Amino acid sequence: MRVSVFGLGYVGCVSAACLAGMGHEVIGVDVNQVKVDLVNDGKAPVVEERIGELIADVVRSGALRATRDVREAVLNSDVSLVCVGTPSEANGSLCTTYLERVTEQIGAALAEGGEQKAGTRHTVVFRSTMLPGTCLNLLVPILEKYVGGTAGVDVGVAVNPEFLREGTSVRDFFDPPKTVVGELDAASGDVVLALYEGLPGEVFRVPVPTAEAIKYADNAFHGLKIGFANEFGAVCQALGVDSHQVMDVFLADRKLNISPAYLRPGFAFGGSCLPKDLRSLVHAAQRADVSVPILSHVLPSNSDHLQRAVEMVERTGKRRAGLFGLSFKPGTDDLRESPLVELAERLFGKGYDLKIYDANVSLSRLLGANREYIETRLPHLAQLLADSVEEVLDHAEVCLVGTRDPAVVSALPHGDGPVIVDLVRLPDADARRAEPGYMGLAW
Repeated sequence: MRVSVFGLGYVGCVSAACLAGMGHEVIGVDVNQVKVDLVNDGKAPVVEERIGELIADVVRSGALRATRDVREAVLNSDVSLVCVGTPSEANGSLCTTYLERVTEQIGAALAEGGEQKAGTRHTVVFRSTMLPGTCLNLLVPILEKYVGGTAGVDVGVAVNPEFLREGTSVRDFFDPPKTVVGELDAASGDVVLALYEGLPGEVFRVPVPTAEAIKYADNAFHGLKIGFANEFGAVCQALGVDSHQVMDVFLADRKLNISPAYLRPGFAFGGSCLPKDLRSLVHAAQRADVSVPILSHVLPSNSDHLQRAVEMVERTGKRRAGLFGLSFKPGTDDLRESPLVELAERLFGKGYDLKIYDANVSLSRLLGANREYIETRLPHLAQLLADSVEEVLDHAEVCLVGTRDPAVVSALPHGDGPVIVDLVRLPDADARRAEPGYMGLAW
C-alpha cells in the first residue's frame, strides 16, 4: 500500500520504517527539515534499537522517503497515518493542536486533489494517543469540513493506537501484544488491517472511542503497577523483608495476581480481608515513616465508588428503594464489611424507604462476628429484609441490583417498572442500555 506517515518522532519514525520494511511504499512527513533530511539520508532521527539499520535499508531500496510537503504526501498515498504528538498542557489537559492542524492539512489536500471524488477513497488513521471522543467530536468534523464530504463515506477514518515501548519499539511493532482498530466503518478497518497483514497477535475491531480508551487503560495500569511495586518494596525494606523475594512469589500466582481476576469494572470491594489488610499495611507504613500514596488511597477510592451508587439513586428522585444482594460476595452470607451493607446503611440513613432481598441472608441464621457486625452497622435489618424478589419489586420505585442471582435477574422487568441501578453488569446489560429506566455503574 501507499502510506503517508505524519510526524517523525518515535512512533512515526518506527511506524514508517517498519511499514516500509513490510513492503509498503511510505512517505514520512514532518515540519522539521532536519528530521526530513536525516530520513532521506538513510539516517534515523531518533535513537532506538535496530531503527538505524532498518531506515538505511528501506531508504536505499526506495520504500521510504520523507518530505515537508503535505499535499504531495497525501495525494501520493492511499492511507495517512497520523502520529503527531499530543503533549500535556500546563493544567494537565491533552493538547490537540498538532492533531487539529494535521487533520486540516490532510483534509485540504484531499479536497484540492479531488481524490475522494475519483472513487479512490483515502483513509485517515489516527495513531496518536487521544482521549475518548477526540476523534469523533473534534477531528472528524474538521476533516469533513475541509474535505467537503462525509467521514465513513467519502473518506475513511480509523483510530489505531500503538503499543510500542521506547527501546524495543521495532521489536514491538513486528511482535505486537495486540492490534486494536477503532473503525468508523468496516471498510476503514479493513484498510488498517491490510497494513499489518502477517503480523502476529490478537486483533480487536472496536468502536472508535473504545480504541481511544484502550491506550489510556494500558498506560494507567502500567503506571499503577510500577507505583504499587515501588511502594510495596519501600514498605518491605522498612520492615526488613526482601521485596524481590516477596514479588517473585506474588508473580507466580497466575490465577489471581497476574490474571484477569478483579479487573472488571463493577461495584466496591469489601469482606473480612481486603479492607482490614489494607488498613493494617498502610498503618505499618506510616509507623515506619514510609509514604505510600497509592496504597493509602485505595480504600478512599473504594468508598468514592460506593458513593457513586448512592448519588445515582438520588438523581432518580425516587424514595422507595429496593436492594438485591447484601453479602459481600454472591453465594455466601458473610456481611462483614460488605459494600452492600454500607450502601443500605447510607440509603436508610438518608431516609429512603428500603426493602432488601438476599436469598442467602436470614437474620435468624446469622451467628458470631457476622451477627455482631450487622447489629452494629444495620440494626434495623429485620424490618428491611423481604422474603421474596416480588416483594421488593412491588415496593420499589428504584432497584439496586448487587447480585446475579438467576431468580433476581429473571424477575427484573424491562421497560415500564422501577428504575434499575445495575451494580454488577447484568447479563442483559447491553439490551437494557437502550431503556430509559436503566442506570449502569462504571460502564
